Amino acid sequence: MGTRRDFLKKGGTALFSIILAEKIIADPYRKLLIPKIAQFAPVKIHGRVKSSGKGISNAVVSDGASITRSNSSGEFEIVSTNEEKFIFLSLPAGYKINTSIKNTADFYKKIIPDKNREMFAEFDITKDEKNDDEHSFLLLADPQTLDEEDMNHFHNETIPDIQQKIKEIPIDFAVSCGDIMFDNLDLFPEYEDGISKIGIPFFQVLGNHDVEIKTKTDEQSVRTFERFFGPAYYSFNRGEIHYVVLDDIFWFGSYIGYLTEKQLAWLKADLDQIESGKTVVVFVHIPPHSEYTLRSGQESPDNLIITNKELLYNLLEPYDSYVICGHLHISEYLKESRVKIHTCGAVCGAWWTGPICSDGTPKGYSIYQVKGSQLKWEYKSTGFHGDHQMKIYPAKSELNPSEEIIANIWAADNNWKVYWYEDGIRKGSAEKRNGLDPLAAKLYTGPDNPEKHKWVEPSVTDHLFYVRPENRNAKIIIEAIDGFGKIYQSEAG
Repeated sequence: MGTRRDFLKKGGTALFSIILAEKIIADPYRKLLIPKIAQFAPVKIHGRVKSSGKGISNAVVSDGASITRSNSSGEFEIVSTNEEKFIFLSLPAGYKINTSIKNTADFYKKIIPDKNREMFAEFDITKDEKNDDEHSFLLLADPQTLDEEDMNHFHNETIPDIQQKIKEIPIDFAVSCGDIMFDNLDLFPEYEDGISKIGIPFFQVLGNHDVEIKTKTDEQSVRTFERFFGPAYYSFNRGEIHYVVLDDIFWFGSYIGYLTEKQLAWLKADLDQIESGKTVVVFVHIPPHSEYTLRSGQESPDNLIITNKELLYNLLEPYDSYVICGHLHISEYLKESRVKIHTCGAVCGAWWTGPICSDGTPKGYSIYQVKGSQLKWEYKSTGFHGDHQMKIYPAKSELNPSEEIIANIWAADNNWKVYWYEDGIRKGSAEKRNGLDPLAAKLYTGPDNPEKHKWVEPSVTDHLFYVRPENRNAKIIIEAIDGFGKIYQSEAG
């Protein structure tokens, strides 16, 4: 993958951007002293958080740099600057999520001061009639639509599948976890048209393909995303869970995974409002840690992980924390420094070139169900029943010429148990080994495959399970039990 310095030199031509990015890569934990290019002017924002005409006290409001709480009358005041773009509410638990006409979450106001450099902002929210201690959400990683063909797949495959699923399971909100687009930001309205049919609030995470790629500065790269969806980092609450959305794309003509000092300072102030021991769920696009390239004997390059992840881990230390992400178009469930990291399979699979991701995970999305402070999750394959949790490759078959049965169980982590049965008799546990998914190897190997994006290649995955049957003529059943005790079975025939 090359060195960090080599990676940076592939990027921008703007001198300042390259110098800044080089400093970050050289030491991602140091404080950067960046000269101010413009004079900042103060903007005094006062406002109110209310519901049914009555003020809500202790509601958290922020401009992305400072945080304040509303008083007993629901009133708040914050001194911002002309550098900040939005004033936003960290929605309290027990209230409905306001939405735009297209179902995108509406929790912010654009900062537009009057001639006296003042502004009034009011957040009017509605008490939820049901207790949100139990709630659920969808996680859509990497819809990544490049053109009308891809968008048609999104509208005709993904959207109807979600519509059907929410008839079966009540869903409170959804998160599109970055790379909503594939550089073509003109398609954002068509994405909005799609999610507007689902009828639940959608939060958005910035991905590296959601930025303005012709710009050379991180600040300018998010303009289009902000125009559609508001701030790129913010928080909200549902029941006992505190949710945070972060922007870990540092753009300088190319990109690295990085959380800016300003954003980390905001996150510290935001988490200071949350009691230690609570559950915190963080949504980012680029994972803080992955073994994606390590399984192939390579180090993780700076565009595949958050380069200053330890600073994030330090802030999450007092909490039971999850970081949920996408970016890699694989399924991977890891834990590092007490932080549970979920890298979720892609909505688009391998960039809409085939039915599966590079690790064999079917294109699809994740479902999270929350009860109190506890999370349960499962992966939903587009076009399949919810119990479709594995693909079996029989021994001595076209895709698997070996003597072993291979089961790809894409949502499996270390808490899953996998057994095999011959003619109804349990014979033992399947052996978990790294390898290539046989179908992914067929579809994506070589310079000419797949046809649309020839750079797609299969990736070594950690969720393959191997069985060598004693009697190949017996009826072989693979049984997988997830970390919550749910059982899935499939015949190896």
